[in-house]
Amino acid sequence: MDFLACGLDPTRTVFYRQSDVPEVTELTWLLSVVTPMGLLERSHSFKDKTSRGIAASHGLFSYPVLMAADILIVQSDIVPVGRDQKQHLEITRDIAIKFNNQYGETFRIPKEQILEEVAVVPGLDGQKMSKSYNNAIEIFGDPKETKARMMRIVTDSKGVADPKDPEQCNVFALYKLFATPEERDAMAARYREGGMGYGEAKKALHAKFEAHFGPLRAKREELASNPDYVEDILLRGAERARAEASITLERARKAVGLE
Repeated sequence: MDFLACGLDPTRTVFYRQSDVPEVTELTWLLSVVTPMGLLERSHSFKDKTSRGIAASHGLFSYPVLMAADILIVQSDIVPVGRDQKQHLEITRDIAIKFNNQYGETFRIPKEQILEEVAVVPGLDGQKMSKSYNNAIEIFGDPKETKARMMRIVTDSKGVADPKDPEQCNVFALYKLFATPEERDAMAARYREGGMGYGEAKKALHAKFEAHFGPLRAKREELASNPDYVEDILLRGAERARAEASITLERARKAVGLE
């Protein structure tokens, strides 16, 4: 519903639940038998999450293989990702190349597409925005809670009168995602001149956020009131995805000698 509300066209974009495409699970296993342990041990995501106290389960450890199966089963050429996800694409390429070298040409080798200006969106604490870190601003969350979370964005201790560096500010990093170049430059100038507190900057961010996502929130509410329509999109998407996935899985099974 979030994607539909943001304007993605289901006639051009194939939406599906991963669990509705069981071919992904089987391909994950086939890929896992050619995936070196060392490759997964070097995963930044695994090391980051375990360092935060998340249990080091097999599911977490092998997650890059599942991600690789998601990408390879539809023979992806280009995968849009944030800069922090680049390593997952590198792992996917390594797995695909190893499989192709061992069993013959089976998978396309995908490339990442990174939009540098939004490569990583900062969260409330300046880290990568993530639900796992509890630092996210929900696009379609409760408006009052959204505003309250924005007002809790971490800043330094500079006072209203002090000049500030916009490029070191989490509030400005989010504001410039919504602002025009002229608005961005004007806000940056106010930071550097002093005389503007972080509270004012946060209110300006909230106004931009609401102007952008307010109409989309209304669209999402309309979609939420029609769950059958959304479910139909998912089921039709799964049919299209399985049509592609079954071809790739058959190629992979033949390559390893299962058919």
